[in-house]
Amino acid sequence: MLRRLHPEQPASFEFTPANLAWAKGQISKYPEGRQASAIIPLLWRAQEQEGWLSRPAIEHIAEMLDMAYIRALEVATFYFMFQLQPVGSVAHIQICGTTSCMICGAEELIRVCKEKIAPNAHQLSADGKFSWEEVECLGACTNAPMAQIGKDYYEDMTAEGFSRLLDDMAAGKVPVPGPQNGRYAAEPLSGLTSLKDFESGRTKHNGSVQRAVDIGDTLKRIDGTEVPLLTPWLGKSPAPVATPRKAAAKPAAKPAAKPAAKPERSAQKPPAKAAAPEKAKKPRSLSAPRKGGADDLKMIKGVGPKLETLLHGLGFFHFDQIAKWTAAELAWVDDNLEGFKGRASRDGWTDQAAILAKGGQTEFSQRVKKGDVY
Repeated sequence: MLRRLHPEQPASFEFTPANLAWAKGQISKYPEGRQASAIIPLLWRAQEQEGWLSRPAIEHIAEMLDMAYIRALEVATFYFMFQLQPVGSVAHIQICGTTSCMICGAEELIRVCKEKIAPNAHQLSADGKFSWEEVECLGACTNAPMAQIGKDYYEDMTAEGFSRLLDDMAAGKVPVPGPQNGRYAAEPLSGLTSLKDFESGRTKHNGSVQRAVDIGDTLKRIDGTEVPLLTPWLGKSPAPVATPRKAAAKPAAKPAAKPAAKPERSAQKPPAKAAAPEKAKKPRSLSAPRKGGADDLKMIKGVGPKLETLLHGLGFFHFDQIAKWTAAELAWVDDNLEGFKGRASRDGWTDQAAILAKGGQTEFSQRVKKGDVY
């Protein structure tokens, strides 16, 4: 099947702060030079954030991982788990159409999709809430016919029940996934023939359904707030979303006098940081490179051909220029990197440039010289 990028694309893409922290955590799993190994989880996180994978998202992630755009595009277009076009804001329905499900009524489910959502697969419903597609075997053959909606399986479905399920989702109700005919899991329809003692001690739903019901996420896309970000391989476990709760817990465990002063002092810091952007100023620039020609700024990790051209347009051609940027000047550069805001400080351009300006080499620049970076 030919998979192309959607003809209508957003102007840009950025991870939310929580998702950016998560993405950096994933990248940190891999040694220097092997960041590209994080491509699939980062693409998936971008899709969870936006609902689908746009070209700006794919290229943004390629930049984060120092990959050529085409390499990231190869991954995104190869795996069918990645949606390359907008999907329904409430749910994207994936109907299994392989043998078991087809025999047991998948065609009826597809008929409901065509009638209630849109006549064609990957087409948004009139209200933009739903989209659908037929997929290959999802591995729940005993519970055919079935569909995957969001993170969960909906099994043992009928056309009438599926139609009601769509109505409930459209009305904002949180559906209960799993078998829709009263079956507990994948036991025979006539009931258990062995292990009957299991029935007395089981939970209301089977394990995966019970978990979905307990946390109430089902249709909700991952947004970075689900669980703390854990990075035990770095010897720490940062939790960007949960930090306010942790910070509040510490003063409560200490004597009242001292902790009371600490929040006040910490509360006074943000205004000072907020004032920094006001002091941002453009670094001294050049109208053209010096006689020896421009330095190869692509030796700096985080600077690709597009960013090098942008830096030249801003009047920056040499390592020593970048190495001399003050904090205020770095803030100005970060704000003026169209489509790449924050890249200069995040990737430590000034530190890298200082080494390169003196004729030294960074690990990244050595890889560039060897041809390991494309």
